[in-house]
Amino acid sequence: MTDIEYVRLLLGTVIEATFTDAQIQGFLDLGGSVFMAAALALKSWAATGIEAMKSETIGDYSYTKGAVDNALKLAANYEARDSSTPAFAYAEMDLLDSDEVAED
Repeated sequence: MTDIEYVRLLLGTVIEATFTDAQIQGFLDLGGSVFMAAALALKSWAATGIEAMKSETIGDYSYTKGAVDNALKLAANYEARDSSTPAFAYAEMDLLDSDEVAED
């Protein structure tokens, strides 16, 4: 699977259809990871539809559309997941051979 396909998977079918491959690649270039690219795409989608998706009242009946709120919560989740993933785990690497001694 490519990074673009991973981002599409993270976005879900409704939101992923909004963006072209080139646009998703732009989010990847900006975000640096599939989670950050997905978060940026979700925020972009939410920002463009925020007015149209807040709520609607018909007579005595009203309801709130939570799609924007849910997208923003998912974006926050992806950002948190990205920030909790270490870029490089130094403690797990053996940077010196066992015979070598670091010289200052």
